[in-house]
Amino acid sequence: MRFDEPVLLYGAGREANSTRHFLHRLQPDLKIFVTVDSGSTDIPDTEAIAPSDLSAAIAARRFGSIVKSPGVSRYKPFFAEASAAGIPITSNLNLWGATYRADRTVIAISGTKGKSTTATLVHLMLVRSGLDAGLAGNVGLAPLEIADKHAIVVFELSSYQTADMGFIPDVAAITNLYPEHVDWHGSVERYYDDKLNLVDRDGNFAVALGQAAAANARVAKAVRDHRRLVKPLSAEQAMAIEGAVSRSRLKGAHNLDNAVLAAEIAFAVGASMDGVLAGIAAFRPLPHRLEEHRFGDVTIVNDSISTTPEATKAALAAYPARRIALIAGGHERQQDYAELATLLSQRGVTTLVTLPVTGERLAAAARKAAPDIDVTEVPDLDAAVAALEEKRDRFDTVILSPGAPSYNQFKNFEERGHRFVELCKTHFSDAQS
Repeated sequence: MRFDEPVLLYGAGREANSTRHFLHRLQPDLKIFVTVDSGSTDIPDTEAIAPSDLSAAIAARRFGSIVKSPGVSRYKPFFAEASAAGIPITSNLNLWGATYRADRTVIAISGTKGKSTTATLVHLMLVRSGLDAGLAGNVGLAPLEIADKHAIVVFELSSYQTADMGFIPDVAAITNLYPEHVDWHGSVERYYDDKLNLVDRDGNFAVALGQAAAANARVAKAVRDHRRLVKPLSAEQAMAIEGAVSRSRLKGAHNLDNAVLAAEIAFAVGASMDGVLAGIAAFRPLPHRLEEHRFGDVTIVNDSISTTPEATKAALAAYPARRIALIAGGHERQQDYAELATLLSQRGVTTLVTLPVTGERLAAAARKAAPDIDVTEVPDLDAAVAALEEKRDRFDTVILSPGAPSYNQFKNFEERGHRFVELCKTHFSDAQS
């Protein structure tokens, strides 16, 4: 692969940095520009172009191709302008596909929720089976960082990546499908289409579906030919996996579904039963996903990675027979919180503290659907935890499961989760974590 003209990196995060390293190895003298909508453009050996100068840069043909980071919407008008000028647009993932795809077994896993856990489980199952497997995408390494290091590559992919994924995997998996990322895709319908682009295509590849995805008519149509579906677990296999999950750190019915899906994928590419069971036993919860702490007599659950109402429902279901204080709300993505509000009392929520912006709608829906719940609206996370300190007799478990992104108040969900734990340690300080 050669680049005849300079390249523009749109975005300056982890993937952009790995793309810069890849291009430098490929062509050390290649001119690289970088632009970002916000934040720093601090990538070594690049020249910044302000977003306001991009149209002029296209007209002057300052760059001949663009590598877009996943968080940058492909539906920005700039990309249509670049395409009209004949400037190709690619991604870190598609550069990997063009360079390293051949002679590898590729497993691509997506879905609205559960994809990180499922991909991590598949990787563990394969490695414990003695297979040479690596993990990349939104967990593990960036695609170009994993390069050609493994014979099998497990990719965890967002809708941002599946939207324009240019190569065919050997196994494509969808965990489930719910509305999300409307701000990036422009509509729920486009989000569904972009997510299902992973399976709704020609090619000789297998498809694996989580329980919720298998029951979704839109997913079923996208699969096209159901002879593509991987072999389901036998009754004996399913029983063994359910037992292994019950003894593991995988909490909740949704994680049993993730483990079953992961096992079907792993068996499809040669894993052993011993390896699958060992992978389940080796699983450790991902940071900010049902991450537990204990302060005094209160269980603190950091589920900051939750960005959908469905993820919040799953978090609550993982803690039956608890009296729960739920902190929820965040960046607006036009998601529906009505059903979540009706489930709060059933799931043991006694206290609800909501954050801007989506928390306003959840609070209103909760007051209508569950008037027995103590509902408090606060301006930020600091105020949320402070408010709960005054209500300690109402709960034994505090769960931060926002059901929304963090961007309106935090840089990312990691920053939000770390702040939550720090605040709980301060306010419930009569114990150690």
